[in-house]
Amino acid sequence: MNVLVPIKRVVDYNVKVRVKADNSGVDLANVKMSMNPFCEIAVEEAVRLKEKGVASEIVVVTIGPATAQEQLRTALALGADRAILVESNDELNSLAVAKLLKAVVDKEQPQLVIMGKQAIDSDNNQTGQMLGALTGFGQGTFASKVEVAGDKVNVTREIDGGLQTVALNLPAIVTTDLRLNEPRYASLPNIMKAKKKPLETVTPDALGVSTASTVKTLKVEAPAARSAGIKVKSVAELVEKLKNEAKVI
Repeated sequence: MNVLVPIKRVVDYNVKVRVKADNSGVDLANVKMSMNPFCEIAVEEAVRLKEKGVASEIVVVTIGPATAQEQLRTALALGADRAILVESNDELNSLAVAKLLKAVVDKEQPQLVIMGKQAIDSDNNQTGQMLGALTGFGQGTFASKVEVAGDKVNVTREIDGGLQTVALNLPAIVTTDLRLNEPRYASLPNIMKAKKKPLETVTPDALGVSTASTVKTLKVEAPAARSAGIKVKSVAELVEKLKNEAKVI
């Protein structure tokens, strides 16, 4: 069984994000970039399926600038077999990404697509669902457990009311939640081996996909600074301030 794992290059979660002076976007100059944490979970799950003998090949794909090869090499060091970079310097929305991934799916013909449920930069939680609609594959979102049995995959989903298990016919799409697994660290020997693993570069035009966006970012602003809290001497004073100052009761 072939597994396709889309990953995304994002600002490292330890970095304090800065907005550009002209409010046109986030300042990425000299900022540490990493693989999206939810994508790390997806790569780990694919590697575990391969270790169980369920998956035969793991292909990772990302869409972004040439520098995104760094994150692909990281995924290769974690256990993926091949990598594909769809090189684009454009700011792509979820639908454009889903269309590009659909073209990669058509090319690679994977039985299972495992991807993070959302990216920590745009936080949209849309691409997996859009890819499911474009491919017609069954999908299991917010997965906390994945079990492949024959030509089906059972996905335990985290929902508001608890847990829900869905059985999907392969090929299928799974989006990963935080509690699915704990990603491993890449060992030095595997990092060295990853440098020799195949990495293919294609363009959106070569895939026959238009990435023209119907969405335009007008302005990006940092959240307003929170005012300092205060201490009150009694419950009565707390109620008075909630009622007359905060006006929440």
